[in-house]
Amino acid sequence: MKKTIEEHAARFSHIAAEYDDSQDSDEYRACVSLVVHYADPSPEDVVLDLGTGTGAIALALAPDAKRVVGRDISEGMLEQARTKAAEVGIENVEFDEGRFRDPNVGDDEQIDIVVTNFAMHHLSDEEKREAIGVIADLEPRRFVLGDVMFFGTPDPDEPFYSPEVDDPATVGFLADALTDAGFVLTAVESVHEQVGVLVAERAPTADE
Repeated sequence: MKKTIEEHAARFSHIAAEYDDSQDSDEYRACVSLVVHYADPSPEDVVLDLGTGTGAIALALAPDAKRVVGRDISEGMLEQARTKAAEVGIENVEFDEGRFRDPNVGDDEQIDIVVTNFAMHHLSDEEKREAIGVIADLEPRRFVLGDVMFFGTPDPDEPFYSPEVDDPATVGFLADALTDAGFVLTAVESVHEQVGVLVAERAPTADE
């Protein structure tokens, strides 16, 4: 991680009020749509949205899910998410502080689906691998990862990441980390050479 968690949290809290308006690229909107599409919760599913930001994906999934748990490191972003939920009357969402490697989920809470969008690229590759392991330990049946990721040669002149604060991984690294954590990769969507969505299902155990 090129900045501390506290530095990232402060940076996003500072821009929280303008964040939604700033995410206006076709690629970002396509990534959001794909994450929502592949998450596909049922009325019995509990969804964990890591790096929930202002809650765009959490609120999109809530009408179809039993419950959505949104977690983020930035209190400013979380306040925006809570305000948006209240404005549209969505009550089956809960927004609170949480991190990829410490998602702040109760031991008795069954998580069925985990989603994240444009957030994991702030972690180093080692931290990403650790985070994917933590997510796997929650035993969701599906993990949908939308993010800045490299399908080809990294190009910092493209608008999707800043090398001084972001640390995207290659698609191959992410695929290997998911597989090593016990997931089976079921879909790879390239939105841009540097933006994509990976869908992973939990591999069945011998007992299943």
